[in-house]
Amino acid sequence: MAITTSAKKANRSSERKRVFNLRRKQAIESAVKGIKKLLKEKKVEEAQKLIGAAYSAFDKAAKGHTVKKGAANRKKSRLAKLIARTKQSI
Repeated sequence: MAITTSAKKANRSSERKRVFNLRRKQAIESAVKGIKKLLKEKKVEEAQKLIGAAYSAFDKAAKGHTVKKGAANRKKSRLAKLIARTKQSI
């Protein structure tokens, strides 16, 4: 439990940031989950249409320091490779 005024303020700030960061992470997860679901169903064209939304979610999270920039780039790259591999296997 925070005792000093500055610690109480830091707790409030941390709580606001936590909610914001969770929202960003959930946006990423839902975009990636949607793409992976489409790829399981072999719907590559629809997955390619959704990749822009996933890239946007990753970039926004990296911009706000929710996810590190390199991690966001790595995950975007792996997602693109997954789509390319699925497209080749069809």
